[in-house]
Formats: sequence, structure tokens, C-alpha cells
Amino acid sequence: MADNLPTVLLLGPPSVYKSHEHQFSAKFHFLKPWESSMPLHQFLSAHAGSVKAAFCSATGYITSEVLQSLPELRFVMTSSAGVDHIDLCECKQRGVKVANAGSVFSEAVADLAVGLLIDVLRRISAADRFVKAGLWNHKGDYPLGHKLGGRQVGIIGMGSIGLEVAKRLNAFGCIISYTSRNEKPHVKFPFCPRIHELAAKCEILIICCALTDQTRHMVDKSVMSALGRNGIIVNIARGAIVKEKDLVECLLNRELAGAGLDVFENEPDVPEELFELDNVVMTPHHAVMTEESTRDLYELAAGNLDAFFSNKPLMFEV
Repeated sequence: MADNLPTVLLLGPPSVYKSHEHQFSAKFHFLKPWESSMPLHQFLSAHAGSVKAAFCSATGYITSEVLQSLPELRFVMTSSAGVDHIDLCECKQRGVKVANAGSVFSEAVADLAVGLLIDVLRRISAADRFVKAGLWNHKGDYPLGHKLGGRQVGIIGMGSIGLEVAKRLNAFGCIISYTSRNEKPHVKFPFCPRIHELAAKCEILIICCALTDQTRHMVDKSVMSALGRNGIIVNIARGAIVKEKDLVECLLNRELAGAGLDVFENEPDVPEELFELDNVVMTPHHAVMTEESTRDLYELAAGNLDAFFSNKPLMFEV
């Protein structure tokens, strides 16, 4: 019976909940605001006394207003690695614990980052459209692409995802350097303390850092100019780390050679100017989504919710 199960508020909702709804619902009683006719603030007020835990996606915002509406809330589990949608300061003040997806997605995201880069360099998606449109017989050979090995690659953010990207590109023979909040003593690749310095020495920038007040619009026109006309930007982190208006302008003016983008500044809205560019490859914020990573996330989320209600240690507490 649901009455005997711990109550969890769902905000977002996380896609992992949709794919594992039966397993989740056997363990927890979920409150689903989107099924109610009440506005969110009324829904939260109606359940304020029973909600001790919340499970959210990157689009399920835990704001100060939400926290004020839920005085009994003590734990937030997010299905994302990023926590920019959660008011961490307010959570800390209220004694609300927060846990994220940690490194569960790191390998899947790194795979897509490398896949996007190879696609841009070798023009795979554009060549696929060329063949399917029947143009091979009429126009002949497709334009040349570029090899990956030997490329100077700069990684922005050397956390678990950045490390996995570096590991893969190192195997391809790329020359890797990175920038991060701090130099990582355990990382063998050269460290650049300033992003403009990194861009100036590289042909490719791969964005793997978190979105914070400090990183918002960090990759702007000046960084793109330092990267140069042969430069490629791959973003599998958060859209707002890149100043999207500058990126579109540079791509249209051929001040960059290409981009591989899984994230955008105003999702799901994507700049229409990018639709016709063969040197831009885009995916719908899908880097984390594999069957394997989704299964692992279910086990992590369910395990963390169980741990919270059993007063046991949490995995990947922020």
C-alpha cells in the first residue's frame, strides 16, 4: 500500500523515473505535481507536512521558494551531475542534504563528447545526409574531413567527465591540456590557469565543467577568437557556459570550423541559424542517456532514497 511507503516529491520529472516507474513505485509513494490541477505552489503547500525527500531532474528547480514551501524537506536527490538548478545555499541553511548523480554518467557523456568531435571532424552526419539524399551519384566524392590523432585538445573542467574524455582522446593520440578551478596533482596533462591561454594553444575545446556564476558565458567571443578559425567547440556540460549568441555569430561568419553540441542555453529552443550548417552536429541533451547509465542511475537514486529514510550514509552527497 502507498500509505506504508515513504513519500517522495517528484520535480522534473527525471527521465529515469519514467523508464523505471514500476521499480520506483514499489519502494516509494511519489507525489506528482504535473498530475494535479493545482498550481505548483498550492500543491507544495498541500503536501508541506509530508514531504521529507524530493527527487528532481535538471529541469526540476529547487529554489528558495520551493524550499520555503516545504519546511519538512531534508533531502534532495537529483538525477543530474550538475546542481545549478538547486539553491545549495538555502539547502545548507535549512539542513537539507543534496546528492547528485556523481560519476554514474561520466563514461557515457565522455563517449558522446568524443563521438560529437569525430562527427564534426569527419563530417559523418553531413555525409549521411549526402548519401541518403541521392547526391553521391550526381555530385561525386564528398569533401574531405580531418583526422583526430595529433590534434591539440583543451578540456575545460577536469572532473570525472573531463578525465574520461582525456583518457579516450589520449588513446587517439591527441595532445591534451586543461583548465579547471585548480590544478589537479594526479592529472598528467599540462594545466592552463586561464581559459584564453588554453584556447590559444588548442584547436579544439571540450567543455566538461559545471555551470556556476563564475562559468556562465565563460566561453565567449574572446575565447572563440583565441581558438581561431580552425577551432572546434564541443559542449556536453551546460548550454549557458557558452555565450550562445557569440557562438552562432562565429559559426555563421566562419570564425570557427565547427561545433558539437549536446546542450543549449534555452533548451529545448535551439538557434535555427544552426540547422543548415553541416559543420555543426547537435543532440538533444542526451549525453547521459544510455540503457546502462540509466540502470545505474536507478540503482543510485533508489539506493540513496532508501539510505535517507533509513538514516544511512548517502552516495555522492554534494
